[in-house]
Amino acid sequence: MPLQNRVTPTGDIIATPHRGLFTGNRGIIHDPATKTLLRKRWSSPAWLTCTCEFRGRRREVMAQRSWTELFFLDEATALAAGHRPCFYCRRDDANRFRAAWEKGNRVHDVRMHDIDTVLHHERLDHGRKRLHALLVPLEQLPDGAMVQQGDESILLTQGRALLWSPAGYIALERQLGDAALLTPPSTLRAMSAGYAPVLHPTALP
Repeated sequence: MPLQNRVTPTGDIIATPHRGLFTGNRGIIHDPATKTLLRKRWSSPAWLTCTCEFRGRRREVMAQRSWTELFFLDEATALAAGHRPCFYCRRDDANRFRAAWEKGNRVHDVRMHDIDTVLHHERLDHGRKRLHALLVPLEQLPDGAMVQQGDESILLTQGRALLWSPAGYIALERQLGDAALLTPPSTLRAMSAGYAPVLHPTALP
C-alpha cells in the first residue's frame, strides 16, 4: 500500500502510488514506527520543496524521526499548496524565488523567515487551505498559477487550463468560469515577476 505522503494543490496529503518530480517537508508529522501521519499536518511554518536527488543521498521514506518526506507532482503543485524552494538542496532556485518575491511584492532584503511568515498566513484558514479571490481575469494570471473550481484543481499555462490529478494533467473539457485562487498571492506576484515553476511533462504542449 502506498504511504500517505503525496501533497495535492489544496495542501491535503493523500496516499497514491504516483510520486512526482519533487519532495519536501513541513517538519516532523509522522510516526516512524508505523509510517503513518500524525493528526497534525505541519510542525514548522517553513514548508519546503526539495529535489528528489541530492549528492547521492538516499533515505528510507518515513523511517526516521526527522523530517517527513512529502511528494509533489510538480513545482506548480507545491507552490499552490503553500510550499517554497528549499535553500539547502535548491539554493539557486531559492535565490531566484526570493529575488522574484521581493520584486513582485515590492520589498527588499527579505529573509526566508519573513517569506514563510507571509506564506503561512496565506495558505491556511483555521487549519484548512485558504482560497483567495481573483483580483485579475484568469487570462492574466502567470503561467503555473493554480485555481480551484468546486473540487477540482486547475493549472493555467500558455493560455490553457489543465485539470490536476495525482498522475498528471489533462485538458479541461469545459469553459473555466468562476474560480478561486489556490496559489498564495505573494507567490503569484513572484511568478508574475519572473519565477517560473517546473511543470510536469503532462502540462507541456
